[in-house]
Formats: sequence, structure tokens, C-alpha cells
Amino acid sequence: MLKRLFDLFLALPLLILTFPLMAFSALLVYLEDGMPILYRQERVGKHGELFEMLKIRTMVKNAESLQRLVERRDVTGTTIYKTRDDPRVTRVGRWLRRFSLDELPQLFNVLSGTMSLVGPRPEIPHLAEKYEPWQRERFSVLPGITGWWQINSRSDQPMQLHVEKDLYYIQNYSIWLDLQIIVRTIWVVLIGKGAY
Repeated sequence: MLKRLFDLFLALPLLILTFPLMAFSALLVYLEDGMPILYRQERVGKHGELFEMLKIRTMVKNAESLQRLVERRDVTGTTIYKTRDDPRVTRVGRWLRRFSLDELPQLFNVLSGTMSLVGPRPEIPHLAEKYEPWQRERFSVLPGITGWWQINSRSDQPMQLHVEKDLYYIQNYSIWLDLQIIVRTIWVVLIGKGAY
């Protein structure tokens, strides 16, 4: 309950403060590539329940059908789903990702109770199906807009290491850790480290 109150106390003012940025970002997306502005994707939330996560669209309209063109395997055989030079990302999309402005609509997810400000990154269902039992512990809490792995590596590490960082967060959770992560998120976003 304390974490939920913490989310509501911060998310509503943040939504009001960032709404002009969201509107400006939406206008840029519309001018470059038309509708839709929002990208809605099914993700796995607390207790493995599915929910619709909101983002400002940063890729071309048929991006999901082109996923196979960008997937590759690293030296260990692990599939890489996200690359720095993804051709599906639009020019405006690269700028939005650089400053994480595409994530702002997730504040609506926080207000609705499907996400938290801080927590494990919400997983894509077909990837969650491949989880080993120990990895599924990350579904014991609400997923977050930001989290321990986002401030420590963002897109620069393999997904299995992200899971380890998410589990570290769950095992060491406190309101003070959440505050530390939020403050450090602002710095990480400003320098744009690992954002793509």
C-alpha cells in the first residue's frame, strides 16, 4: 500500500508537468509518420497477468512484421531483439528514445495500477514463456517505468543480466531505493547512456 501511495503521489504531478512534452512529442510523430501516435503492446505484469503498455510510437507502422529482419544471435547463441542501428526506428523516434520521452504515457499505466514508477521492466509475453522458474520471480511485483537495470545499463546488456538486476531490486526493495532509482534515472536520461 505504501508503494502504491508513493506511485500516486509522484505520478499525478509528473503527468501534469510532462503533458506538454507528451503533446509536443505526439505532434512530431504525427508530422513525420501520421497516425497512430500511441503504440500499445501487450506485456506481462504482476503475477503474470497481461496488460496493455502505452508508449509514444518510435518505429514505422509495420515494425512488428519486420522484427525477424533485425533479430540476431550473440556469441553465446542468445537472441538479440534490440539493436542500436534498428532501421525500423524513425528519425523522430531516435530522438524520443534518446531522452526516453516515448515512455511518458506509461504514467497512465501507473495511475491505472498496471505499472509502478519503479520495478522490473514489463516483459513481452513470448519472451516470458521462455523464462526459467528462477526468472519468474520478477513477476511477483508490478513492473516499472524505470528500475535498477535501467539506471545501470539500459539497452547495453543481454536480457538475462537485466533479469538478475530486476531480482536484485525485488530482494532489496525499499522506498529509499525507489527514490534513489528515480533520481539516478533523471541523470541517465539526460546523458542518454545506452538509449536506443
